[in-house]
Amino acid sequence: MTGSPAADDRARREAFSTHVVPEIDVLLRVAYTLVPRAADAEDLVQDTLLRAFQAMDSFDGRHPRAWLLTIMRNTQINRTRRRRPELLDDPDRPEQTGSEASMSPEELVVGEMFDGEVEAALDSLPGRLRQVVELVDVHGLSYAEAAQVMGIPVGTVMSRLHRARSRMRSRLVTAGVNGRGGRRSP
Repeated sequence: MTGSPAADDRARREAFSTHVVPEIDVLLRVAYTLVPRAADAEDLVQDTLLRAFQAMDSFDGRHPRAWLLTIMRNTQINRTRRRRPELLDDPDRPEQTGSEASMSPEELVVGEMFDGEVEAALDSLPGRLRQVVELVDVHGLSYAEAAQVMGIPVGTVMSRLHRARSRMRSRLVTAGVNGRGGRRSP
């Protein structure tokens, strides 16, 4: 950018709106997998957006998601290096959706049991396996995007995802959960 300061600022804002703003939802979803608290995830996204805005002059306009995820990963690495012990729990809890109102009591109970078993299976995974499941299966990132976030090769993402899914499937079968959100009949 080589015009007047006002023109450069306008061009930077336009590039930011075009390339970065559409990716904010993805950044938030990924941030929620990288940090345990919602407030920390939002702070991570804000830091990422700030760094992206400052670096817009050097961005070539290609692959904005990969560029932003790299900024986020590096930002998180730097934040982790400086992290102080967390003293307070996050009081924010995700709100329930209105879709539960249309479900029968049986569906609610079975759904809660199934969700609890799936959550327990996910929580039982080692951190590296759990993170890849959250990025790909929960948040819908591609293997390449997950690899970018985690800083590992795509093949490693694929093998970790396979191991994670196999472990979760085994745990769910052991718990007696069928694939339709309920328990198997005795």
